[in-house]
Amino acid sequence: MPLDDRIDAIRAKPSRKLPTVLTPEEVRAVIQQMSGVHRLIVQLLYGSGLRLREAMQLRIKDLDFPQSQVVVRDAKGQESRVTMLPSSVQTALKEHLQQVKRIHQQDLSQGYGAVTLPFALARKYPNANRQWIWQFVFPASLRCKDPRSGAIVRFHLHESGLQKAVKQAVRNAGVEKRVGCHTFRHSFATHLLESGYDIRTIQELLGHKDVKTTMIYTKGISEHETTLSGLKCL
Repeated sequence: MPLDDRIDAIRAKPSRKLPTVLTPEEVRAVIQQMSGVHRLIVQLLYGSGLRLREAMQLRIKDLDFPQSQVVVRDAKGQESRVTMLPSSVQTALKEHLQQVKRIHQQDLSQGYGAVTLPFALARKYPNANRQWIWQFVFPASLRCKDPRSGAIVRFHLHESGLQKAVKQAVRNAGVEKRVGCHTFRHSFATHLLESGYDIRTIQELLGHKDVKTTMIYTKGISEHETTLSGLKCL
């Protein structure tokens, strides 16, 4: 509605809440309470700084073992980036992919083996959806019907399964913090800063457009150090 009088309002400063961050010991304690594919995904969330959906949507072609890299495609803001693939998880990941490949070959032998493709790639490359490189790294246990094409495909795991597994692992580990899947991404950035990585490198690894978004982790570290210094004075 048009107003008769001019209102010189001052915009409220957006609040920035400090993210929950686990210590390396707490990360290990939670991961030790997990098993199977859920444990492997959490190791990637923490070791590569991935968002939950980014991890679920990884395809075989996005993993570069020789260069220890993960290519994150069409992430938040429809942008892509490259992040690290930790050596500690590579052996378990390769063993997991062997099992995934057996499932894919079984699907092909039964007349299936297709996955959904992003954007218009299905029309441009009609047979690409059955190729190994396009398969999801973490496929679902059951095939389903693609609502767009009507074809029977194997989609990736649902996020809710991992979220429940993380919640249970945190409870079993006795970690008294509010922890979700995104907490491992926060911990990844914070621990890199504590290890001496520069803020610009971490910005690239996380895929932040503005370095101000990444700077929030430095604030968390400074407040943590202030608390420690205060405790030493007691």
